[in-house]
Amino acid sequence: MDLSVPTSLGDSRLVVDEAADARAVLWLGHGAGGGIGAADLAALASRLPRLGITVVRYEQLWRVAGRKVAPRPVALDAAWLETAPLVAELAGGRPIIAGGRSAGARVACRTASAVHAVGVVCLAFPLHPPGRPEKSRLAELLLPNLPVLVVQGDRDTFGSAALVADEVRGQAGIRVVEAGGADHGMRVRASSPLDAEGVATLVVGAVAEFVLGLVRT
Repeated sequence: MDLSVPTSLGDSRLVVDEAADARAVLWLGHGAGGGIGAADLAALASRLPRLGITVVRYEQLWRVAGRKVAPRPVALDAAWLETAPLVAELAGGRPIIAGGRSAGARVACRTASAVHAVGVVCLAFPLHPPGRPEKSRLAELLLPNLPVLVVQGDRDTFGSAALVADEVRGQAGIRVVEAGGADHGMRVRASSPLDAEGVATLVVGAVAEFVLGLVRT
């Protein structure tokens, strides 16, 4: 199901893959360099509904308008927040887990409390710009009283899984799962321990376990 979503900044879009008997809704945003067709987002949308999780992918207004450059974070957050009531309506009282990949994960973290999410899923969280570790975005991951899952490649130039795990060590509620051999786009080399299907399976498994664990508690 595709839904056009008008916001004060322009039209955005929701693509809904419904579970027959949904226990939770996973609301995902895309990154600044791609859209909702990214391999990890597409894998979640195709496989999680059979596990009882409805997946709602959010296409930001700049992508809908055909622009190639994302606006500033404040505009991304504003459009996401204006879409939240429709996502809540789709959820019908079921728990909402917010998330996304890269810049979409940052939006989900910054707005998690405002949209009443019960947890956050971060795929390829951009801990810092490539080559600039001093520009850390760690504070966005530190969400008091809210569980966070980070699935990160060990070759991610925005911060490897090992670096993210080290940075959040001792912080309650944050789990980091490493995708062996994967880069920021969850792409792997031929020599990597996981192939593309292996990465997709890892992402889906980690996210399903996280979301269903929240529903059970």
